[in-house]
Amino acid sequence: MSGPAQLSVPLVTVAEEKIAAATQLQLTWWRFRKHKVAVAGGVIVILFYLAAVFADFLAVTPPHATDAARSYIPPQAVHWFDDDGSFKPYVYALKGRRDMRTFKLIYVPDPADKRYVVWFAEGYAYELLGAFETKRHILGLDRGVPEDALFLLGTDQLGRDVWSRLMLATRTSLTIGLIGVALSLFLGVLLGGISGLYGGAIDTVIQRVIEILRSIPTIPLWMGLAAALPADWSVTQVYISITVIISLIGWTELARVVRGRFLALREEEFITAAELAGASQLRIIFRHMVPSFLSHIIAAISLALPAMIISETTLSFLGLGLRPPAISWGVLLQDGQNIQALAHAPWLLFVAVPVIVVILAFNFLGDGLRDAADPYG
Repeated sequence: MSGPAQLSVPLVTVAEEKIAAATQLQLTWWRFRKHKVAVAGGVIVILFYLAAVFADFLAVTPPHATDAARSYIPPQAVHWFDDDGSFKPYVYALKGRRDMRTFKLIYVPDPADKRYVVWFAEGYAYELLGAFETKRHILGLDRGVPEDALFLLGTDQLGRDVWSRLMLATRTSLTIGLIGVALSLFLGVLLGGISGLYGGAIDTVIQRVIEILRSIPTIPLWMGLAAALPADWSVTQVYISITVIISLIGWTELARVVRGRFLALREEEFITAAELAGASQLRIIFRHMVPSFLSHIIAAISLALPAMIISETTLSFLGLGLRPPAISWGVLLQDGQNIQALAHAPWLLFVAVPVIVVILAFNFLGDGLRDAADPYG
């Protein structure tokens, strides 16, 4: 007669098997999800880029529409509930009058002219996603045009709606950062990979170029490059030039990170096997070496993006980057340089809020990705 049945205890649990079979990106994602602040930062970044994609839809008035009679109108109060208590947002049309003591034009609500806010209303025409033309906007009014009565964040000196211009500025600044990081990523991975893979004289030359670029003072370099741009260039040409300039300055840090990783990887057996199999150097870099530390590159990108955005905003704020009629965060912040203007229109400083929020969100996201990039740590 046999003894009592022995309970079989698995040597490896299901969770351990799942971890052992997971890829590096899966391990990074599982660890990143535990970083609540980083996840919140990622959500904010996604919302900002959605706003950039649908900027014209979120705008309520033509961003370049000017009218001297609407100069420095303060942000308008939105009443969310109608007189009967029902949820029916409305605004009062504004009526301008002259203050006889200061002779300033003051805008006051006109209770006799109530205008209800309409969702998905028709407005100025634009191309949605560059594919088809539409006139649909997120907000509008039941009577009249929004540029006559709807000023969510007020207007500037030329009577242009700050909210609508802020939406278009978000698209410009965020896309410059995204394109700039993409170019910097390509240059950093390519040159850093060549430097770490080949070594010798090639490594020395690339490292000296990096040291020279990093030793040049940033502001004088920007001023010199901005002065070299022809004054008669279009907005698109200046936009492309600024993106390229920022990218050429920003690739050096990533190149050094990639070089260090390549120096550690080039003696690995799988790299030797790829070389013996006849793989080209570019294939070894982009097919074998880069995927092995892709999570580190993602973390580096998330930390490089805010630096790119700050660079564009700083350049445009100093008048060295994008210039009107282009619309970016830096261009809008130029209106805040004038103390006299701020005394009359302090709401113009609200443009700095999304800049601060998105930079903080990117930093939180980058910190979380950097901590999660080493899932075994």
